[in-house]
Amino acid sequence: MSDLLAIVDSTNEDDQLVAEIARRHPDRVTVLVEGDTPDWAEDDSARGRALRSRLAALLAAIEQGTGAVVVGLAGSRDQLKGWRFDRIIGGREPLPAV
Repeated sequence: MSDLLAIVDSTNEDDQLVAEIARRHPDRVTVLVEGDTPDWAEDDSARGRALRSRLAALLAAIEQGTGAVVVGLAGSRDQLKGWRFDRIIGGREPLPAV
């Protein structure tokens, strides 16, 4: 089993992110949403709705394009304390060991 953390932010190109995930051949993928809007899951603005739509499409593309199962969606690094990943891709800055 291989576990991958995919970090999604406003700088990611979703097609490239899915291609990079597929190249790594993970069995399970956890998606971390990084950004300046920590309450994106509850944000009912046009921006919040657009982000949730993007995430829904991205999660489907990951599962369909890679064969991996998306096992989780995190809104902050704090939610991942104690989790272990074989690989980490995406994001703007290195992720400290979790």
